[in-house]
Amino acid sequence: MKKYDVTALGELLIDFTENGVSGQGNPLFEANPGGAPCNVLAMLTKLGHKTAFIGKVGDDFFGKQLKEAIEEVGIDSTGLCMDKEIHTTLAMVHTYPDGDRDFSFYRNPGADMMLKESEVKEELIKESKLFHFGTLSMTHEDVRKATKKAVQIAEDAGNIISFDPNLREPLWNSLDEAKEQILYGLSHCHILKISDNEIQWLTGQEDYTDGVKWILERYQIPLILVSMGKEGSRAYYGGKMVEVKPFIQKNTIETTGAGDTFCGCVLHYICEHGLENLTEENLFEMLQFANAAASIITTRKGALRVMPEEKEIAGLLG
Repeated sequence: MKKYDVTALGELLIDFTENGVSGQGNPLFEANPGGAPCNVLAMLTKLGHKTAFIGKVGDDFFGKQLKEAIEEVGIDSTGLCMDKEIHTTLAMVHTYPDGDRDFSFYRNPGADMMLKESEVKEELIKESKLFHFGTLSMTHEDVRKATKKAVQIAEDAGNIISFDPNLREPLWNSLDEAKEQILYGLSHCHILKISDNEIQWLTGQEDYTDGVKWILERYQIPLILVSMGKEGSRAYYGGKMVEVKPFIQKNTIETTGAGDTFCGCVLHYICEHGLENLTEENLFEMLQFANAAASIITTRKGALRVMPEEKEIAGLLG
């Protein structure tokens, strides 16, 4: 028996989310713990899975806050390093009236990009069923090497590997470099979660199914999920495509973490059912649950600390 269901490597940072205006008319920001891989783990932990995180924060006020936050939600933090020299990465999140958002990163450098190969705790990956990663840990050379080492360990250990490109354009030297690293991710994953605009950009195909076809002509990925925001989501598996409509919430305030919540729920389903012989009914059930959870998180500030409970999701599904 493996000790962990899912281990993830990547960024753990502070999302400064707009939260009203002060008496003097200045914008107020709330310091929410965030970072896509950790958000995914927080959702999985809420659903009863044992999870572990590998990454780096600064040995500063925010880094300590983040370490406490992931421990508080139940994520194993033994793989989290604290950097005495470099500060914790910060992101300012500007929310638009429709709940969509824009990010400004304070990361030049930031602690999350300083993780080294030697700091990757191999046993966390070897003792895990599934390994999850994204591309924010591939923007700079040291952390890229650490990420690729972790992927190699996961492959050698026979883990299911999950990848979410989570493209953040301002963090890359060039989009060509981003594309190269995303293609690396595609060549090493069994589960790909990709957003509508990412698949169009990556493949040059407007139609999502054509985009998936482009990917499958090049890479053997058993399960591809396309998250389409207000349009819902799709799963492509074994020549089948299943689409499920979204749950639209009247009181959506921001979409930060919605894709991570969705991804966490998909990985929950795969942890429970495996990746073999999934039927259309399985895919429908998986997407419905993931869409419902993602819609709940859009009604809350932040993500990592406020993931929905299983009974809340079930309540929405009726």
